[in-house]
Amino acid sequence: MHVSRLAALLALTLAACGPTAPAPAAGQSSSLAPAHKAAIGRKIWQNECGGTVDGLTSWNGGENFPSLGIGHFIWYPAGVSGPFDESWPRFAAYAAQRGTPVPPIGRQADAPWANRAAFQAAFRRPDLNQLRQWLAGHVELQTDFIIARSRASLPKILQAATPADRPRIERNYQKVATTANGQYALIDYVNFKGEGTHPGERYQGQGWGLLQVLAGMAEVPSGQPAAAEFAASAKRVLGRRIAQAPAERGEGRWKAGWFNRCDTYARPL
Repeated sequence: MHVSRLAALLALTLAACGPTAPAPAAGQSSSLAPAHKAAIGRKIWQNECGGTVDGLTSWNGGENFPSLGIGHFIWYPAGVSGPFDESWPRFAAYAAQRGTPVPPIGRQADAPWANRAAFQAAFRRPDLNQLRQWLAGHVELQTDFIIARSRASLPKILQAATPADRPRIERNYQKVATTANGQYALIDYVNFKGEGTHPGERYQGQGWGLLQVLAGMAEVPSGQPAAAEFAASAKRVLGRRIAQAPAERGEGRWKAGWFNRCDTYARPL
């Protein structure tokens, strides 16, 4: 089946069941039922920030960037780059397109803190307090952005897959998407670990995004078995990432939390 047709089918599957690129279009709000979308937003906030307001602006030890919002959108300081997709500027653009611009501190081209120490020193200042309160009050907007980003990833995932793998990836995606928790898994994982198509997001030549998880699934029936296998494949992919990561990153410290997050994909939403 042609790639563009596959992409259309996958996007329709997600829409019916309910960015590495420019911000998703402002008109791309979610077609999921409001209660379903709200549940997904709460899950993502819990996964990324422990469901706390303070967690909406954070800078993890060992990282060279802050993470903002329920989706922990990455924002690099000036002169800093890394292997991970920078998503905060795209979210800020999306929010502006939707007529709800982020507070002034979040509109700058680069993160305004040179390092983690500077960020921590500024944590209780009025501008960061204002940003956290804005983020806490606009969870639905952030959820819409994350869902739109998930939809926009599908053509890239299919294009990046080998022709032989595309039909299996299509089947696996559609099997997972038949349950509410499966839809959550597909949406959350793109936000969590990306599409798997970015050439810079590799350790020892292997990625860890949605492409790799879907490609690594065993053959199982649709529904809850597929959601459970998606969770298992995600843990295999992330376990490989941890094993292949540079030692100085110390990614083993994240294993328990990452695996716990994957386990939520196998449970009813």
